[in-house]
Amino acid sequence: FTKTLIKDIIPMIDANYRTVADAQHRAMAGLSMGGMQTRVITLAHPDVFSYVGMFSGGSISLEDVNNAPGFKENVKLVFISYGSRELENRRMGFGGDPRENTDALKEAGINTHFYVSPNTAHEWQSWRRGLHEFAPLLFQD
Repeated sequence: FTKTLIKDIIPMIDANYRTVADAQHRAMAGLSMGGMQTRVITLAHPDVFSYVGMFSGGSISLEDVNNAPGFKENVKLVFISYGSRELENRRMGFGGDPRENTDALKEAGINTHFYVSPNTAHEWQSWRRGLHEFAPLLFQD
């Protein structure tokens, strides 16, 4: 899927929609499983996306960034969002602690934001609130 996205889908979008066709003007975000796909794709292609949003879909660790050449230099924002009830009832062992991962990225000099939607779980209200926080942060250069 990643190769198809970069080879076929991104050029099709740029050809058919009013876009600024460069990484500085391109974001990728996803919720739940789409957040995990966003993680995999943006780590593999930091030359294509400058803004990353993940809503209830894991997080990006400092180790991930260190294993992804160009990520730290090219990505302008990593946004991670969860519902508060998800964090309270989190399954251990999958991807590490998203808050700790986000704090470590921030300490490494990466522009990161961690948002917690109050009193929500793995649900639309969490993701709507997360998007409301994420969208104003995009393309602010």
